[in-house]
Amino acid sequence: VQLQASGGGTVQVGASLRLSCTASGDTISKYGMGWFRQAPGQERQQVGSINFNGASTSYVPSVKGRFTISRDNSKNVMYLQMNSLKPEDTAVYYCAALLGASLGADFAVYEYDSWGQGTQVTVSS
Repeated sequence: VQLQASGGGTVQVGASLRLSCTASGDTISKYGMGWFRQAPGQERQQVGSINFNGASTSYVPSVKGRFTISRDNSKNVMYLQMNSLKPEDTAVYYCAALLGASLGADFAVYEYDSWGQGTQVTVSS
């Protein structure tokens, strides 16, 4: 499956932004998926993940309650709704997928086998 992240931009502190991850080449209903981000000079960090049917999600503590991952398998798209954005959310955001119909959404980074190009999110104060 090929993935393409989009929807990034520059916003003010406290604003909202929704990223999309559009898939092609296969149906995402067979895949668990996740969002990652990488800030300059830092390692890539997993933001959150969602299982194949959207019934289960997982988030890192720093975004829990502010970010929401969802998916529309009929459109082959995963979303990342980001609210109450902070300057520390500034990063390049990537989406990724792993083949498997897991009931849970706690995936290790090494499990992801497809990665999309990133989209820049900049939060200015």
